[in-house]
Amino acid sequence: MAKYSKGFKFKVVQEYLKGNLGYLLLAQKYGIPSPTPIKHWVRVYKAFGEEGLQRKTRHEEYPVQFKLDVLNFMKQTGASYQDTAIQFNMNHPSLIASWNSKFLKEGEEGLKHPKGRPTMSKKPKVTSIKSEETMSREEQLERENELLRLEVAYLKKLKAFRENPDAFLEKHKQQSSLNLKKKDSD
Repeated sequence: MAKYSKGFKFKVVQEYLKGNLGYLLLAQKYGIPSPTPIKHWVRVYKAFGEEGLQRKTRHEEYPVQFKLDVLNFMKQTGASYQDTAIQFNMNHPSLIASWNSKFLKEGEEGLKHPKGRPTMSKKPKVTSIKSEETMSREEQLERENELLRLEVAYLKKLKAFRENPDAFLEKHKQQSSLNLKKKDSD
């Protein structure tokens, strides 16, 4: 897939939000093979603002427990990769899809192996992430509570959207613009 600059993505998203052209027409206008990236950019922009359109320059590693929590949330709620990514403040749903396929093929072990070659450091890595076995019962319950809170929040938003999609989208459009104004004033 072609890589697009942050400025280009922002320009396309702004044109879509003005309401003159839909996803398909914008894709045709700018020579993008499919409208899917534009849909993704619009959703990411609405969730994270302009920073969501920025391409990550450094590789972020996620602990195995976080990956399991994300996959568990997605399974319990039936959320899409995109919705799950937004819920966990990630802007690359393809990463979650990759975790899911690794988990289905290899189980939890598949999530433990880092991608690519190991670094050439002389110092041994010290892992500060607690595995579920070493977590106290209280910490396990706190993690479970947090997952349940996320699930309830997601289900509330889903219910509100299903009941009245137009009002839900309008409300979130207003919140996005308020967040953008806040960021601009900082």
